[in-house]
Amino acid sequence: MLVFWTKKLVFLSVPKTGTTAIEETLSPYADMVISHPPELKHAPLYRYNRFFRPMFERACKTDDMETMAVMREPVSWLASWYRYRRRDDLRGLPNSTADVSFEDFVQEYMKGEKKASFANVGSQARFLEPRKNGLKVDHLFRYEDQPKLLNFLETRLDLKIDLPRRNSSPDMPLSLSPDTRTKLLRKCAEEFELYENLT
Repeated sequence: MLVFWTKKLVFLSVPKTGTTAIEETLSPYADMVISHPPELKHAPLYRYNRFFRPMFERACKTDDMETMAVMREPVSWLASWYRYRRRDDLRGLPNSTADVSFEDFVQEYMKGEKKASFANVGSQARFLEPRKNGLKVDHLFRYEDQPKLLNFLETRLDLKIDLPRRNSSPDMPLSLSPDTRTKLLRKCAEEFELYENLT
């Protein structure tokens, strides 16, 4: 999470959406950089609403901070998690996907609360879910539309931004059977609906 106090902007770090490169590039310009622990670095909107927003309002006497985040196409997001968890340092651990096909990974992911630890990667829709008090992410961008994202950041922060590629997993061809994709579209409809509604 990055907080740009004078620009009244909070960058919420959705995992596997290119946030490492953004944080590395913009950290020198941020007023607050929350990089550890992961539960705070990747604080979802509900955690921001519960802990950070009240702090800004009470201690800093401001309620005009805006939030922004990036969302990735849901299958691409799952593929990124799958590739990331195939790395050698996880081999033999419960969250490794080294011995699991992408098809099986997605099938396991769709089991919800009963899924295996290697498929326990959360939900973008849950991360970004509006709160009952009306708080929602003010500026939400598609990961796949980098020019629009960078244009917003450059304009808002008055910076020229050149993002390096960081924390990226090795490329590999991944695909889903038609049946699994249809099931994923049904079981995770809120993910696809949120993504499709982004302009």
